Amino acid sequence: MHQNKIDDSAAIATPATDSSAAPKNCVGTWRCWRTVSVVLLSILLTGCNPTPPPPSAAISISNVEARRDVRGEIIDAHDGCLQFFKGRFYLYGTAYGNSADYDSVSNRYRVYSSPDLAQWTYEGELLRTPPEGVYYRPYVIYNAATHKYVLWYNWYPKLWNGQTGVAVSDTPVGPFTIVNPKVHLHSSSPGDGSLFADDDGAAYFIYTALDEGCTIRIEQLTPDYLASTGESSGILAIGAESPLLFRRHNLYYALCGPRCYACPGGSEVQVMIASAPLGPYRAKSEGDINRQTRDNPLQNMKTETWAISVCSSNVADATDAKKGVPMIIRDINAPLISAQETWVAKIPTQGEPLFIWMADGWDSTPDGVKGHNLQYWSPPLKFNTNGDILPLELVATWPLAQIKSK
Repeated sequence: MHQNKIDDSAAIATPATDSSAAPKNCVGTWRCWRTVSVVLLSILLTGCNPTPPPPSAAISISNVEARRDVRGEIIDAHDGCLQFFKGRFYLYGTAYGNSADYDSVSNRYRVYSSPDLAQWTYEGELLRTPPEGVYYRPYVIYNAATHKYVLWYNWYPKLWNGQTGVAVSDTPVGPFTIVNPKVHLHSSSPGDGSLFADDDGAAYFIYTALDEGCTIRIEQLTPDYLASTGESSGILAIGAESPLLFRRHNLYYALCGPRCYACPGGSEVQVMIASAPLGPYRAKSEGDINRQTRDNPLQNMKTETWAISVCSSNVADATDAKKGVPMIIRDINAPLISAQETWVAKIPTQGEPLFIWMADGWDSTPDGVKGHNLQYWSPPLKFNTNGDILPLELVATWPLAQIKSK
């Protein structure tokens, strides 16, 4: 999220559709796939009374229907993370409910748990009595040394005076107790941010510095995960938000996208790779994994509309910006999937873990209730032999192989 609202209709060209695969009035994006899939599903299930699969069966992940908990209620948890703690999955996110806008003081953090990514139980709110403000992006990791679950979050006591808060709990479902509502970081006004815990127990916070032209930085945390050590990666990208960090084998992946305040059109995703969590990171112009291709565009595109360019000079208030730092440009945004990223979840399996890209489809729900917006969960990410992430896939549903739940 970011304070600069942008009209997506001005940024996206007129869609083109494939009449053999979609209705004539259907836009060829994630919303189109939702429409087609719902129609096909209703036809296939006419006159049927399907029963849920047995627990041992593969689980189908749907991107065209709202996820529901065991009570039948739509899961209201957005711009957060999916973690696996001690044999159970936990989905953390911001609950928007019936808010008229996303920057409401009624936003709350929620957590749901599941043994299998299919049956979800609402566990409650994370913060019982938070100070009044606007809250976004809750991220939780476990500290094995202190035996505490640690929550970092972005909040605004006054829009848009960005702050990062930290809270702790003895359990993954809370309640979490705030220990520092304003963490000292390199930036005096942090925006979107997320956590990463490495295999050696060290943890890191990747975030947007609003006071530096929306630059992306990574800072290493103290051993208790309650503060920053001050050791920083420097600037990774400029004009960006929704950053996240994860590790696969011996490579670290920092992802971010253009500024996008609840943009229904979604945002692209720039990938940067390093051999150490604080870098140095390398970025390539073709490292955008959520973009329509020239070979099979979903909407009309021009040759010069690629979203990533290399910054050739310093940006105001970003004094250590250097050549080679990607500048993320929003006004030529053309994502394949109409959603803004929030997390890459590491899913344990009997073999190697799977990595699932998660993103929020802002204003994607037919009923207009912001708490009912859909989340897109990608099929497992694919990597080439160099470790580069291959482009994201646009799918309505996909089967999740047997997960390791113990």
